[in-house]
Amino acid sequence: MSKLVIVTGMSGAGKTQAVRSLEDLGFFCVDNLPPTFIPKFAEMCSHSTHSINNIALVVDIRGGEFFDALSGVLAQLKEQKVNFEIFFLEASDETLVRRYKESRRKHPLGDHGEVLRNIRSERELLEDLRGRADKLIDTSNLTNQQLKGQITLLFGEKQETPSILISVTSFGYKHGIPMDSDLVMDVRFLPNPHYVEELRPFTGNDEKVHNYVMENTVTREFMKKFYSLIVFLIPKYIEEGKTTLMISVGCTGGKHRSVAVANYLGGELLEKNYRVTTSHRDVDKN
Repeated sequence: MSKLVIVTGMSGAGKTQAVRSLEDLGFFCVDNLPPTFIPKFAEMCSHSTHSINNIALVVDIRGGEFFDALSGVLAQLKEQKVNFEIFFLEASDETLVRRYKESRRKHPLGDHGEVLRNIRSERELLEDLRGRADKLIDTSNLTNQQLKGQITLLFGEKQETPSILISVTSFGYKHGIPMDSDLVMDVRFLPNPHYVEELRPFTGNDEKVHNYVMENTVTREFMKKFYSLIVFLIPKYIEEGKTTLMISVGCTGGKHRSVAVANYLGGELLEKNYRVTTSHRDVDKN
């Protein structure tokens, strides 16, 4: 285990979204774990045969009386020389009241309905823990995507290549558009090998079909514009916190033109050091 992050903070400050973001970064996350279990859990993970490098544990006042043990547990972790840090999320009273009113959820500290009083009581209970935090984010004015971006900056491994995973897939319109597509490009305007008798039995994976499609003047001009569009859009998607992008390229049957174009696009993106997978949904269909 290389990193243990204890996620805590004010109720309604965004811990759920924070955990989702940490999961996207590869953390093994556990929500609302009683503090007394933390040392044993950390020990189990460090001796696990599975590769569990980074762990995030959400600990907050939902634990009730168990939460009171956290201070002693943190001291125990230091004695055991466990590499941990405290990640605290907070927000203004006004923001938290608004969020509770919008969600209509009950505050963990009380049933009397006085949300502001509960928030102020919780803030007092967490004052010492906040002071010990290694990392702190105030989510008062952050969207979920902005919060995710800050968490990625704080906890994401420094990478030379973008973290987004790009899937390029070919398909045939007569078999339907892939439901999970983010971008769909119709290439039925390109020259069709289906009408060339000696090429018809082959697919866009075969060199002779690939060359027939890609060496056409229209195709070359199109690919320059299409590729420019894609490399323009990818950073924008990354800024919005998107972790996966599916680009679907379609022709009539999904056997010739779309396969050739998808292969070419996937190869070009790999050359740019993007993480790319290329697949052909309908290439073997009649």
